[in-house]
Amino acid sequence: MTHASSPPNLNRFDLTGKTALVTGGTRGIGRAIAVALAEHGADVAITSRRGGSAAEDFLAHARSLGRRAWSFAQDLVEVEAVPEFAQRVWDEMGHVDVLVNNAGIAFFEKFDAITLERWRQVMAVNVEAVFFLSQQIAIRMIAQGVRGRIITVSSTNALVAEAGQAHYNASKGAIELITQSLAIDLGRHGITVNSINPGLIDTEIVLDMNIPPEFRAHSEAQIPLEHRWGTPEECAPAVVFLASAAGAYITGQHIVIDGGLIAQQFPRDSFLS
Repeated sequence: MTHASSPPNLNRFDLTGKTALVTGGTRGIGRAIAVALAEHGADVAITSRRGGSAAEDFLAHARSLGRRAWSFAQDLVEVEAVPEFAQRVWDEMGHVDVLVNNAGIAFFEKFDAITLERWRQVMAVNVEAVFFLSQQIAIRMIAQGVRGRIITVSSTNALVAEAGQAHYNASKGAIELITQSLAIDLGRHGITVNSINPGLIDTEIVLDMNIPPEFRAHSEAQIPLEHRWGTPEECAPAVVFLASAAGAYITGQHIVIDGGLIAQQFPRDSFLS
C-alpha cells in the first residue's frame, strides 16, 4: 500500500499566531527584527528605556499590518525588576512564543579607563538582563507548555576581540555560553535557544559612539563582501528563520552576519599580485 506524500510546507517562515517580545526594539537591529517578525505574521511587543515617538511609530506600523502590538518602557540595567517585568509582559500578551534579547550597550574605552561602575553597567544589560529575562520567560513557557524560541543578538565580538572594548567583548563572550547552557537545559521542553552575531552594522550606535570616518573607510576595506557594512534589515531574516518552523531543530548555535569579516585570519588581499 502506498501513501501520498504530504504536500510541501510553503509557509515555513509564517509566524501567524505567534507572539514575540523584542527588547530594545525602537531602533537599529531591534527595530528591524520587530518589523520583520510582524511582517511574517507575529504579534510583537517591544521594549525601550523611555518609549516615545519611535515606539509609537513601530506600534502604528505593526497594527497597520493587522498585528497586535505592545510597547513596554523598561530599563534593563535594573536587573532586579526583571521578574516583575516578565510577569507584566506575560499578563498583557497572554504568552510569549519568541523572546529576542536585543537590548545592549557598548562603549569604546581603553582597558585602563574602564571603571567598576562602567563594567557593571555593561554586564547588567548585556549579560544579567539577558540571562534573567530568558530565565523568567522560559519558566512561563514551560508552565504553559509553550515550545518557544529564545534568540539573543550577540556580536562577532563574542568570537574575536576588538581593541578598546574589553567589557563589551567579555559580555558578548558570556552570551555564547549562556546560549549553549540554556539550549541544554530547555531542550527537553521543546524550547530552542540560539544567537545571531552581527559584525559591523550601520545603526544609530555608530553616531552614539562618534566613530571617526577614517575607521569606517579602514574597516570597509577589510570586509570581503562588497567592502561595506551591513544593514539592520540584513540581520533580521536570521531571527525570522530561527523563530519559524524552518529553525525547529536548531539550538545552541550562533549565526554570524558580518559579510565575511572574521572569515579571514589576516587581511592580505591588497598584497596579492
